[in-house]
Amino acid sequence: MKKKINKKIYVVKKKNFSKKNKKKNLYFGIAHINTTYNNTIITITDKNGNTISWSSSGESGFKGSKKSTSFAAQIATKKLGKSLVERGLKILIIKIKGPGIGREVCIRTLNNLGIRIIQIQDITSVPHNGCRQSKKRRI
Repeated sequence: MKKKINKKIYVVKKKNFSKKNKKKNLYFGIAHINTTYNNTIITITDKNGNTISWSSSGESGFKGSKKSTSFAAQIATKKLGKSLVERGLKILIIKIKGPGIGREVCIRTLNNLGIRIIQIQDITSVPHNGCRQSKKRRI
């Protein structure tokens, strides 16, 4: 006896996928500038803290000790700022963290691009009690 085999044919519908990285027009943003002795990292977020875009001295093409210079911080900020101005960013709050050289340069560069800065905060962490002391010597 021969058995009949039912063959099922599946029709796959094509779905229209939308781009995930839709560039939103934004008016207001928060700039987090993290300057260390080795690098400068600039991150732009919206009001909720979602990252919109970022840049760093290392990402701009500088290597080694040249990443820590103020010129590298300026180039990284210009690169980031031009893309933000194209998106329509007008107002910024700046939060600076760290002891690096590129602190003031980043602020000046953002200001020169025509972005209005309403507030500058220094959120560098300060040790309030220091490290734990070593044991007392026993003689």
